[in-house]
Amino acid sequence: MKGFFEDQIALTGKVMDLRLQRQNLVASNLANVNTPGYKEKTLEFEDSLQKALNKDARGKMTKTSKMHIPATFEANKFSGRTLSNFEPRVVHGENPVDLDKEMVTMTKNNLAYNALTQIIKKDFQGMQKVIQDGAR
Repeated sequence: MKGFFEDQIALTGKVMDLRLQRQNLVASNLANVNTPGYKEKTLEFEDSLQKALNKDARGKMTKTSKMHIPATFEANKFSGRTLSNFEPRVVHGENPVDLDKEMVTMTKNNLAYNALTQIIKKDFQGMQKVIQDGAR
């Protein structure tokens, strides 16, 4: 049975995977803060995700007609894009990894990941309630 629940689980799971990849990159950046010549890496996927979902920057659906049906999202055809900061920056005696920026990115990413786990948890609790109440 394929339905809305399955699509939402697939989308949420994909975004959680991308957030985990971002967390690993930030952890790698932090681990290499004292490594000479190391350049920070980032994972950007929000814009691509918005486009894949046919939504604009504010998350609204982009429809040109009332007759348009919302596009379905296929989680298997979407992936994040790993970027490296190739912009040369000369800092004498310091590594180009900005510790404060990495910590902020890690915290924001962690909060978003925890929010997604709560969403998944609520989805399954709702499904469990429907199943249990349906059996009565």
